[in-house]
Amino acid sequence: MKKIGFLSFGHWSPSPQSQTRSAGDTLLQSIDLAVAAEELGADGAYFRVHHFARQLASPFPLLAAVGARTKSIEIGTAVIDMRYENPLYMAEDAGSADLIAGGRLQLGISRGSPEQVIDGYRYFGYAPAEGESDADMGRRHTEVFLDVLRGEGFAEPNPRPMFPNPPGKLRLEPHSEGLLERIWWGSSSNATAVWAAKLGMNLQSSTLKTDESGKPFHVQQAEQIRIYREAWKEAGHKREPRVSVSRSIFALMNDMDRAYFGASGQSQDQIGYIDPQTQAIFGRSYAAEPDKLIDQLRKDEAIAEADTLLLTVPNQLGVAYNAHVIESILKHVAPALGWR
Repeated sequence: MKKIGFLSFGHWSPSPQSQTRSAGDTLLQSIDLAVAAEELGADGAYFRVHHFARQLASPFPLLAAVGARTKSIEIGTAVIDMRYENPLYMAEDAGSADLIAGGRLQLGISRGSPEQVIDGYRYFGYAPAEGESDADMGRRHTEVFLDVLRGEGFAEPNPRPMFPNPPGKLRLEPHSEGLLERIWWGSSSNATAVWAAKLGMNLQSSTLKTDESGKPFHVQQAEQIRIYREAWKEAGHKREPRVSVSRSIFALMNDMDRAYFGASGQSQDQIGYIDPQTQAIFGRSYAAEPDKLIDQLRKDEAIAEADTLLLTVPNQLGVAYNAHVIESILKHVAPALGWR
């Protein structure tokens, strides 16, 4: 059994063609789409985080709200940029959201992608240490975050506290047992996938990857997943890891689908640069009638390797249309591929 969820970037625009014309529209519709997806039988509601952009940003109020409105669906991020995060405060927020959701949080984190402003994390009060890159800083924040999620005491208690303390050093509260095993690392390279495996994080691989071999995107991504799983095995972790991949997939069921996405079915992998030094390969989109879509997706090696598929959704088209996009895949494509 494989899990299927949606991934929303939470775009909003004042354009008359947009169904999400404000940040408030996006946030409230994100909650409604998660509720609708759960009713349709989807497994996950995931949200992307971008700063300084007309997209979803601070994730924890949204995650907590979705947790309060739903009962069974996994609630996650893909991903939170750790260059911008205070790992201790984040652990408190994450613990709170996970407790509200009853232990359903699946928290995707990462070094982050190129952002809207230059060194945006500096405006948040963070700067790499001497000899450290911004990516190093993001991974350092991550290691601190993982450490405090273990729930072990580390802070020396005040001998005259306002409230009685339990014995020993204090940990952050609220602590959510089991959340540590539901942290995912969004990796674009093979090396960071290995690093994530060693630290015991699940793996998220999106629609772009560092181009390390010149092979097709889905082949490189499948190789990354196999490298990650081997590193996990070598690290000696006792549980099985989870791996997700993201895809833009649209089943063309009616004239509206064809008008919106009919041309996407002809897309191919693209090569580009996410920064001046890093060449990346961007995966294609899929759009076709269900029978053709099934044939195409059977050839995607990375989807076959992963246990979780995240469907990127065009959130500006509104809740009803996005629910239709998700339902079309769940009913007409997923069963034939053994995902359900």
